[in-house]
Amino acid sequence: MERKEYSAGMVKLSFWFLEFRKMINLLNSGKTLSEIKSLNIKENIFSAPTQARAIQIFNTVSNRIKGLDPSFYILFEKSDISTQKLIVLISIMLTDSLFFDFVYEVYREKLIIGSDELEDKDIRIFFKDKQLQSEKVAEWRDYTIKRLGACYKTMLMEADLIDRTSGNRKILRPIIDKSLEDCLRFNDMNLILHALTGVR
Repeated sequence: MERKEYSAGMVKLSFWFLEFRKMINLLNSGKTLSEIKSLNIKENIFSAPTQARAIQIFNTVSNRIKGLDPSFYILFEKSDISTQKLIVLISIMLTDSLFFDFVYEVYREKLIIGSDELEDKDIRIFFKDKQLQSEKVAEWRDYTIKRLGACYKTMLMEADLIDRTSGNRKILRPIIDKSLEDCLRFNDMNLILHALTGVR
């Protein structure tokens, strides 16, 4: 898995499940990414409020999709909605190294020790550790880190890995479909499988 420089860019992004699904459908029906890009500008296929947002959605979602092996595109369309949401989450983990680290170091650890709650202090401790490890993260303001933590919780909630209540969030252990597990193993993505299943 390619490691990217840590970024706080996710504060401007969403889970974009429906947009991801639409793009996968178009790719599986024979459209290229450049054709989808043109279609997006001409027809606003993601129903974005502005053209700038439409472009941002296309750029982000296409980047996430390009991070996946094409075998995931076929699997996505054959899968139930919970597996589809996990595939979107996996694509986000592949394109954002800091978010991957959060899922691997915080969510996975919670599954391993059998804790059923994600607390705000877990998020604060994660970012404190990262500030010690990374000069870039050390420069971020508290406001940025707070927004990023909220964003990470939203991503996990959208993927049905934590519940939708406010405050401390109940952790929901995902049921990984055998076909998704096989696809992850085949593509040497065992770390992501371990992150989602709580394996040491």
